[in-house]
Amino acid sequence: MTSLPHWDLSTVYPSLESAQLGEAEQDLQRRIDDLAELVSTRIAPTHAETPPAELAGLLGASLDHLNDILEVGRTVRGYLYSFFITDSRNRLAAKKLSAFEQRWVRVQTLNTQLQAWVGRLGPALEQAIPLDATAQAHAFTLRETAEQARYLMSEGEEGLAAELALSGATAWRKLHRTVTSQLTVAVEVDGQTQTLPITAVINLRSHPDEATRRRGYEAENTAWAGVGESLAAALNSVKGASHTLNRRRKREDDLHPALDAARIDRPTLEAMLAAMKDSFPMFRRYFKAKARLLGKEQLPWWDLFAPVGKTDTAYTWPQSCAFVLEHFAGFSPDLEALARRAFDRRWIDAEPRESKAGGAFCMGLPAVQESRILANFDGSLDGVSTIAHELGHAYHSDCRYRAGKTELQSNTPMTLAETASILCETLVMQAVLDQVQEPQTELAILETILNGQAQIIVDIYSRYLFEQEVFVRRAQAELSVEDFCAIMEQAQRDTYGDGLDAAYLQKYMWTWKPHYYDVGLSFYNFPYAFGLLFSTGLYAIYRARGAAFVPDYEALLASTGEANAADLAARFGIDIRSRGFWDASLATIGQTIDRYCALADATA
Repeated sequence: MTSLPHWDLSTVYPSLESAQLGEAEQDLQRRIDDLAELVSTRIAPTHAETPPAELAGLLGASLDHLNDILEVGRTVRGYLYSFFITDSRNRLAAKKLSAFEQRWVRVQTLNTQLQAWVGRLGPALEQAIPLDATAQAHAFTLRETAEQARYLMSEGEEGLAAELALSGATAWRKLHRTVTSQLTVAVEVDGQTQTLPITAVINLRSHPDEATRRRGYEAENTAWAGVGESLAAALNSVKGASHTLNRRRKREDDLHPALDAARIDRPTLEAMLAAMKDSFPMFRRYFKAKARLLGKEQLPWWDLFAPVGKTDTAYTWPQSCAFVLEHFAGFSPDLEALARRAFDRRWIDAEPRESKAGGAFCMGLPAVQESRILANFDGSLDGVSTIAHELGHAYHSDCRYRAGKTELQSNTPMTLAETASILCETLVMQAVLDQVQEPQTELAILETILNGQAQIIVDIYSRYLFEQEVFVRRAQAELSVEDFCAIMEQAQRDTYGDGLDAAYLQKYMWTWKPHYYDVGLSFYNFPYAFGLLFSTGLYAIYRARGAAFVPDYEALLASTGEANAADLAARFGIDIRSRGFWDASLATIGQTIDRYCALADATA
């Protein structure tokens, strides 16, 4: 654990002060200027009588400009963010990231102007699309743009909103990142009181010793209480800004933009949520079985992630890499090759440390067709699973790169962004399970699997309820720390029910989930459940079809930015508006719960 890798960014740019980065920033500025000139001199003067062929040429030119800007811009931002997210005290990275974000406001403004223009074309859009190759290749993007243009404010209002976001919602998001990444707390571990970063304290949730888990839970809550006022101010501001913008853009409600961004409709969400809610008794059986294994009637929060069963396996980093590679290879040579590049070229920053953000994520760097993965690896099976999950995101991007998709063709909704990651995670966890012979070891592995699935079904639903209530109440007034905590606890009672000890829930869950603090990610939660259940259905098809499934699957991953979720799912005979599909995926999880409970009863 002392030699966990930090990511290597030198293949992107040599350093934050390098000439190459400076040249990329200048190139980006030139590209933005060129787009601005196109908009002002050629697009703005168009009108209803403009010939379709001329409109088609302008559509193609604007799409080319946007793709170029996005490719360079996302790479530059990702590079700068990589330094800030692993060291929030890096002043140079923070300064350059801030300068980038100010420059990017102009891109957002130009994009809004283009969106409004496409929306105004009306029937002329359909006449123009077939007349230009680029427009035809981006037909889905153009039609979606025209539809979403209905929800734009005036050009001046949208421009002002983008500028004010830097000192408003974006600044509050940065405050959250800074506060949480620098937060430390004293806690007793292995007989010694240590001052640990909050990410390390969160990892104590899975410590084998209950007393340590409880001390970690108490220390964590003490730490969150100490910064609660600051984070409540941030969350109030972000949700207040989201609600105001949704109202001014004439959205149906605060959920509406999240549905459109996810490319699903309300009947799909309602069918999935109804199936999830009906599955809660099934998950509560799992929680109660785990409580019995720990000698309790109900689980307090600090035991929710406790290990059960018996496994002496603590994975070193090399062992984790080898295991992932072995089982990725059994699915697809391309998947294995992608993972090998990620390990060999140090795309992964795995070491938990102070000033580094918690959690895990993967981001693409399109100009070099690479990804970078942030993780906080702890040597557990769950840690291995997380690496597989994030490599799945990188694989998803790699499928698009290999298919030659542009940045606009690659804009994937969160509902589908979890498809490859969860399937890759499933491949690794199923491989572990297939090798097990000892019941206690099987129990430990099933625990890792079910714990993750319970988080995505039960806890994600609680976060959905939390955010729903926060938006309703934030529309009337600001909320206090106590309000946020009370809403979170009620959401957990409504979902976990008697599966958890109601006296010991996690009322501070809202403080450390970064998605809550991003104006563009309202209701981030339900897409994770969609991803799990959709991937579960796809995995069942893979088990039935074998290797013949892989080419169709990779084609799906390559095109997730070019169709809505229902149309993509239909390629595999899946109807996501039907309760039947969601129930079937949850029934598969139910079989795992049945096996877990049987092993638990035999042990207890």
